[in-house]
Amino acid sequence: MFKNYDPREGKMLSLLNADGILKPNGGPVLSDEGLLEAYRGMLRARVCDDMAVSYQRQGRMLTYPPLKGQEANQIGMIMAINKNDWLVPGYREMGAWLQKGVPLYYIFLAWYGNELGNSAGKEYRILPIAVPIASQTLHAVGIGYAMKYKKEDAVVVACTGDGGTSQGDFSEAMNFAGVWKVPVIFYIQNNQYAISCPRSKQTAVNTLAERAFGFGFEGVQIDGNDIQAVYQAVKLAADKARNGGGPTLIEGYTYRLAAHTTSDDPTRYRKNEEVAAWEQKDPLLRLKKYLLNKKMITAEETQQWSEVVRKEVDEAFRKVEASPDPTLEDIFKYHYKEMPAELRRQLEQHKAYLERKAQQ
Repeated sequence: MFKNYDPREGKMLSLLNADGILKPNGGPVLSDEGLLEAYRGMLRARVCDDMAVSYQRQGRMLTYPPLKGQEANQIGMIMAINKNDWLVPGYREMGAWLQKGVPLYYIFLAWYGNELGNSAGKEYRILPIAVPIASQTLHAVGIGYAMKYKKEDAVVVACTGDGGTSQGDFSEAMNFAGVWKVPVIFYIQNNQYAISCPRSKQTAVNTLAERAFGFGFEGVQIDGNDIQAVYQAVKLAADKARNGGGPTLIEGYTYRLAAHTTSDDPTRYRKNEEVAAWEQKDPLLRLKKYLLNKKMITAEETQQWSEVVRKEVDEAFRKVEASPDPTLEDIFKYHYKEMPAELRRQLEQHKAYLERKAQQ
């Protein structure tokens, strides 16, 4: 399927370059109307992301992991799959959540510290945010195995970062996926750093994509800042999976323009010149150039769209701030469908402790 882009030969799939010039290769691509939709989705994700960082800096929200610079990966992957397909995210996939239709209120509610925010994902076939690195890749394989067993016409996209590929869970998931030939797409957003650790210090392989071949299936490295390359790779991988072709590993070669989280200071481990060079490859800027050249948008329209999103975000976050605080029981009741006896015992024990403390 990706024989013309073998990562072991140093080849990368790229269609829309940094100057906004599209060079089709005969594979599936988004139409100009689709690209306009993609741009609006990426712009929405960027504005939501910027404002989330601002809320955290104001002390109005807990630690948050910015996605700035990775929007094409997330919007492109969701546009390439079907509504009934599963998304198994890590913790930096707010853009994917938004594109899959999850109301912004629930996304902010989760980052506000309320578990109810994660409960919205079930309706949209999204698992909750996964902070333990790469653990979610095993969950994705489990879902894929179940769907294959039930002969369900759907695929699973599992997201992780370059740091996730250094975890044992990732290798175990890849091994099971290859053996069982499950309909899973492993999407690595290689943003060059696992917090402060550069990719070069994590692995000796030239690309992360080539790891797939050791587990018996295809891998491809793509320009993760190119919305068309993302769409094409995920679309082809999803079509293959639906037809019984098994898993695919996609490495989206991208860059985290912001900090790892709002608790991180990236200036301690990377140079400003490096960031400036990647800013010229900004996926949003690249697609904007294409649409401007096609006269499909104007600079004034993009500003207007940004203002509309800002109002949407402000309204959603004010609603979150006005929501009731989580209860003590919320800490215990979301681990299982029904709270087991041991967790019930711990809950009652903690209630008793708080009552004694209040009486002192």
